[in-house]
Amino acid sequence: MSYNRPDALVETDWLAQNLGSVKVLDGSWYLPAQKRDPKAEYAAGHIPGAQLFAIDTIADLDTDLPHMLPGAAAFGRAVSLMGISNGDQIVVYDGAGLQSAARVWWTFRAFGHDKIAVLNGGFPKWKAEGRAVETTVQKPKPGTFLAAQRVGLVRGVGDVIDNVVTRREQVLDARSRPRFEATEPEPRAGLRGGHIPGSACLPYGDLLDPANKTVLPVDQLKAKFTAAGIDLKKPVVTTCGSGITASALALGLHLAGAVSYAVYDGSWTEWGGRPDTPVETGPAR
Repeated sequence: MSYNRPDALVETDWLAQNLGSVKVLDGSWYLPAQKRDPKAEYAAGHIPGAQLFAIDTIADLDTDLPHMLPGAAAFGRAVSLMGISNGDQIVVYDGAGLQSAARVWWTFRAFGHDKIAVLNGGFPKWKAEGRAVETTVQKPKPGTFLAAQRVGLVRGVGDVIDNVVTRREQVLDARSRPRFEATEPEPRAGLRGGHIPGSACLPYGDLLDPANKTVLPVDQLKAKFTAAGIDLKKPVVTTCGSGITASALALGLHLAGAVSYAVYDGSWTEWGGRPDTPVETGPAR
């Protein structure tokens, strides 16, 4: 059985055959505790022709919250300088298999661009198969990308506060269960532990094959969402620590055919860092 929206995921064989006709982005990003440097790893080797998409730089730099979405005009300028235009087909990968590539996928979709897919298994799978890797970086000819934000794919803190009362949308958290239940501290200092009241927990890694970090088949994917208490026929808002792995859940929901999904951009860094937002601890209720 194929994914409900298979255009969002491409295999390494397909990319190898189509490298000359797509724009490739390395969307790697890591938490400090992972002790990995995406810029250094990109310089050491990347898929031929790939440009590094700096998640922390192509962002709203006027907020203390990490890698929040920039304005549409700023995003358009940034990706145009990367040689990307509105008509381009984009493939994005990361160095973990699937951790942050979906954030880049969701960001482009949030700015009106649907011709983007995630490389299944990412750079680890690409390298394991002995495929071409390069260290040179070619400066692209600027493209023309006009961005228009789709507000329906993004939720702000006010939307989520209202939803705690109305429960119009299901809320699904991509963090680990110990962080969700507040039995383990948050990696960012100063944040309360726990979760948004009424939310469910599905660690994003549960959507992946543990052997090669590829996305689970669609029937298993749907089963994971169902087991977490999520009804794919009702709207879902995803959240995590800072909006990165929430996008991986959004990708999973997209592939599984969810009727509606959005990402809470500020996620727990915003929610757990404010004194006025309600918090629950323990297992999902």
